[in-house]
Amino acid sequence: MRAALWFLGLFGVAAAIALFAGNNQGTITLFWPPYRVDLSLNLVLLLLALLFFLLHVALRTLTALFAMPALARRWRIQHQERSIHLALIDALSHLIAGRFVRSRKAAEAVLARDTVMAGGGEPLAYSGRLRALAHLLAAESAQVLQDRAAREDHFRDALEQSARRDAQEMRDGVQLRAAHWAIEDHDATGALVWLDDLSQGASRRTIALRLRLKAARLARQPKLALETARLLAKHRAFSEVAAQGLLRALALEFVATAYDRDQMQVVWHELDAAERTTPEVAIEACRRMLQLDGDVEAALGWLLPVWQRMVSKPDELTELQRVQLIRILETGFALASVEQQAPWLTRIEQAQMASPGDAILQYLAGTICLRLQLWGKAQQLLKQSQPRLQNAALQRSAWAALAELAEQRADLVGATQAWKNAAKVAVS
Repeated sequence: MRAALWFLGLFGVAAAIALFAGNNQGTITLFWPPYRVDLSLNLVLLLLALLFFLLHVALRTLTALFAMPALARRWRIQHQERSIHLALIDALSHLIAGRFVRSRKAAEAVLARDTVMAGGGEPLAYSGRLRALAHLLAAESAQVLQDRAAREDHFRDALEQSARRDAQEMRDGVQLRAAHWAIEDHDATGALVWLDDLSQGASRRTIALRLRLKAARLARQPKLALETARLLAKHRAFSEVAAQGLLRALALEFVATAYDRDQMQVVWHELDAAERTTPEVAIEACRRMLQLDGDVEAALGWLLPVWQRMVSKPDELTELQRVQLIRILETGFALASVEQQAPWLTRIEQAQMASPGDAILQYLAGTICLRLQLWGKAQQLLKQSQPRLQNAALQRSAWAALAELAEQRADLVGATQAWKNAAKVAVS
């Protein structure tokens, strides 16, 4: 449509010129004494148009001629930039492909070409970032090649370049790579120093938190590792199952760092609510507190949420967790006073009456009755639970308890048989 309109316009102009020039009788007379020159108006107009065209072409030619140095300079700069970009792409592609020697050579070629451009008085506007990135690629290749000296040289230059105003965005990346290399070299302290030197925004990024978690675990700082893992779980850096497993493992490591009962109390209060209700964590915390001769009542209180969870929702705890809970309760009851055991007797009796077929609860009820010197009830519960216990350790403990009860009654034959059965279970 546009072309058709152009043709119509041209035809209109041509028709107007033909009508004007065809019947134009005008003349222009030039007097140059003693001469007189008569010129057709059409010829004068044509000559003027031709003169304008020649002047226009001449000016364009002169402009192009004088612009040739600038064009040559621009072409030279573009050629150098293309060479630099190609070398930078080669460095990245070789690094990804595992050709580390070639990657380092390509990165050094980038630096050499940028130096040539800067020496020629034509520095790139982004020279700082470019050089920092090239040094970082060369340092990464040197790290993989175990060339520590070359890595340190390139890293130092990258850090220096990242301090420039036009390359400050690269500084966080340089520091993150330094922390990563420190972890690879098993230098946890150095990695944590680099991570602490990050800006506040960069230090909360997922990649920085992952590096901090690795460094904290390498440095055997479970508290810092646990706090970092909580942030990663909050940012959804792991799947839900992986996050739970990681937090549980770190909480167990954190509990293991307590070396006296006061410190154990501090560790317990620094755990969050979800970690305190985790069966493995609560059981290990109670075991650690009892091992450190701490407050037995407080330690047993830590197990109360796990106990309530086992009673209300038995399927949420595995058989191993149930057995571990029973064993640690036994240990706690052995150290607790009668007043401290009494509330638990009520809880255990209620749970056992609610689930009379649960052999583990029957065993636990018989154990605490034995501690409270309720001999008859203890013997009845232990005899009922013993044939249905699946765990060998509980079976052995049940036989040992029955042997003690037989000795209390002066039943030497029954006690001997019970001890033999306990020994058979232990051997098997």
